[in-house]
Amino acid sequence: MYTRRLSSGGIGNRSEKPSGETPMESGNHRSGDEPVEPSDPVELPIDGVLDLHTFRPGDVKPVVLDYIELCREQGILELRIIHGKGIGQLRATVHALLAKHPKVISFVLAAEAYGGSGATIVHLQGSAGETMR
Repeated sequence: MYTRRLSSGGIGNRSEKPSGETPMESGNHRSGDEPVEPSDPVELPIDGVLDLHTFRPGDVKPVVLDYIELCREQGILELRIIHGKGIGQLRATVHALLAKHPKVISFVLAAEAYGGSGATIVHLQGSAGETMR
Protein backbone atom coordinates (compact mmCIF):
# COMPACT_ATOMS: atom_id res chain seq x y z
CA MET A 1 0.00 0.00 0.00
CA TYR A 2 1.09 3.54 -0.71
CA THR A 3 0.47 6.18 1.92
CA ARG A 4 1.73 9.69 1.78
CA ARG A 5 0.54 12.97 3.16
CA LEU A 6 0.67 15.49 0.34
CA SER A 7 -0.24 19.16 0.17
CA SER A 8 -2.96 20.60 2.35
CA GLY A 9 -5.74 19.22 0.16
CA GLY A 10 -4.68 15.69 1.03
CA ILE A 11 -5.00 12.58 -1.09
CA GLY A 12 -8.33 11.49 -2.42
CA ASN A 13 -10.20 14.78 -2.10
CA ARG A 14 -11.49 15.81 -5.51
CA SER A 15 -12.95 19.08 -4.35
CA GLU A 16 -14.47 20.75 -1.37
CA LYS A 17 -17.87 19.39 -0.42
CA PRO A 18 -20.81 21.64 -1.18
CA SER A 19 -21.84 23.79 1.77
CA GLY A 20 -24.27 22.17 4.14
CA GLU A 21 -23.37 18.69 2.98
CA THR A 22 -21.95 16.32 5.58
CA PRO A 23 -18.91 14.11 4.84
CA MET A 24 -21.18 11.06 4.81
CA GLU A 25 -23.52 12.62 2.22
CA SER A 26 -20.66 13.64 -0.05
CA GLY A 27 -19.08 10.19 0.02
CA ASN A 28 -16.00 11.68 1.70
CA HIS A 29 -15.86 9.17 4.55
CA ARG A 30 -14.34 6.00 5.96
CA SER A 31 -16.12 3.01 7.40
CA GLY A 32 -18.32 3.98 10.29
CA ASP A 33 -18.98 7.62 10.98
CA GLU A 34 -15.41 8.90 10.95
CA PRO A 35 -15.01 11.59 8.26
CA VAL A 36 -11.87 11.87 6.13
CA GLU A 37 -9.92 14.96 7.06
CA PRO A 38 -8.21 16.87 4.21
CA SER A 39 -4.77 16.18 5.70
CA ASP A 40 -5.33 12.43 6.24
CA PRO A 41 -3.23 10.11 4.06
CA VAL A 42 -5.10 7.56 1.97
CA GLU A 43 -3.70 4.13 1.16
CA LEU A 44 -3.40 3.11 -2.49
CA PRO A 45 -2.58 -0.39 -3.72
CA ILE A 46 0.70 -0.77 -5.59
CA ASP A 47 -0.68 -2.86 -8.44
CA GLY A 48 0.54 -1.07 -11.55
CA VAL A 49 -2.56 1.10 -12.05
CA LEU A 50 -2.50 4.69 -10.84
CA ASP A 51 -5.69 6.74 -11.22
CA LEU A 52 -4.87 10.43 -10.90
CA HIS A 53 -8.49 11.62 -10.85
CA THR A 54 -8.53 11.94 -7.08
CA PHE A 55 -5.31 13.97 -6.80
CA ARG A 56 -4.88 17.71 -6.80
CA PRO A 57 -2.80 18.97 -9.75
CA GLY A 58 -0.04 20.12 -7.40
CA ASP A 59 0.27 16.58 -6.01
CA VAL A 60 0.60 14.79 -9.35
CA LYS A 61 4.39 15.05 -9.73
CA PRO A 62 5.37 13.52 -6.35
CA VAL A 63 2.63 10.89 -6.61
CA VAL A 64 3.70 9.73 -10.09
CA LEU A 65 7.42 9.70 -9.21
CA ASP A 66 6.86 7.84 -5.93
CA TYR A 67 4.49 5.37 -7.56
CA ILE A 68 7.03 4.54 -10.27
CA GLU A 69 9.67 3.78 -7.65
CA LEU A 70 7.31 1.71 -5.51
CA CYS A 71 6.26 -0.35 -8.55
CA ARG A 72 9.90 -0.96 -9.49
CA GLU A 73 10.63 -2.08 -5.93
CA GLN A 74 7.86 -4.67 -6.27
CA GLY A 75 9.00 -5.76 -9.73
CA ILE A 76 6.03 -4.18 -11.52
CA LEU A 77 7.52 -2.86 -14.73
CA GLU A 78 4.41 -2.12 -16.79
CA LEU A 79 2.09 0.58 -15.44
CA ARG A 80 -1.12 2.21 -16.52
CA ILE A 81 -1.47 5.81 -15.40
CA ILE A 82 -5.02 7.11 -15.75
CA HIS A 83 -5.01 10.87 -16.28
CA GLY A 84 -8.35 11.32 -18.01
CA LYS A 85 -9.10 12.81 -21.41
CA GLY A 86 -10.19 16.36 -20.55
CA ILE A 87 -8.25 19.16 -22.24
CA GLY A 88 -4.98 17.24 -22.02
CA GLN A 89 -3.15 19.29 -19.39
CA LEU A 90 -2.75 16.42 -16.92
CA ARG A 91 -1.70 14.07 -19.73
CA ALA A 92 0.95 16.59 -20.81
CA THR A 93 2.23 16.88 -17.24
CA VAL A 94 2.44 13.09 -16.86
CA HIS A 95 4.17 12.68 -20.22
CA ALA A 96 6.71 15.40 -19.36
CA LEU A 97 7.54 13.58 -16.10
CA LEU A 98 7.86 10.24 -17.88
CA ALA A 99 10.04 11.68 -20.65
CA LYS A 100 12.59 12.86 -18.08
CA HIS A 101 12.52 9.82 -15.79
CA PRO A 102 15.72 7.74 -16.12
CA LYS A 103 13.92 4.43 -15.39
CA VAL A 104 11.17 4.86 -18.00
CA ILE A 105 11.96 2.85 -21.13
CA SER A 106 8.87 3.94 -23.07
CA PHE A 107 5.31 5.20 -22.73
CA VAL A 108 2.36 5.34 -25.08
CA LEU A 109 -1.33 6.21 -24.90
CA ALA A 110 -3.39 3.15 -23.97
CA ALA A 111 -5.50 1.17 -26.42
CA GLU A 112 -9.19 2.12 -26.36
CA ALA A 113 -10.04 -0.92 -24.21
CA TYR A 114 -7.63 0.35 -21.53
CA GLY A 115 -8.58 4.02 -21.50
CA GLY A 116 -7.45 5.34 -24.89
CA SER A 117 -6.22 8.92 -24.71
CA GLY A 118 -7.26 9.02 -21.04
CA ALA A 119 -4.50 6.64 -19.92
CA THR A 120 -0.82 6.03 -20.58
CA ILE A 121 0.97 2.68 -20.58
CA VAL A 122 4.49 2.93 -19.14
CA HIS A 123 7.35 0.42 -19.46
CA LEU A 124 10.00 0.65 -16.76
CA GLN A 125 13.58 -0.51 -16.59
CA GLY A 126 14.05 -3.18 -13.96
CA SER A 127 17.06 -4.43 -12.11
CA ALA A 128 19.57 -6.49 -14.08
CA GLY A 129 17.86 -9.60 -15.38
CA GLU A 130 14.40 -8.54 -14.18
CA THR A 131 11.56 -9.08 -16.63
CA MET A 132 8.16 -7.36 -16.85
CA ARG A 133 5.24 -8.81 -14.99
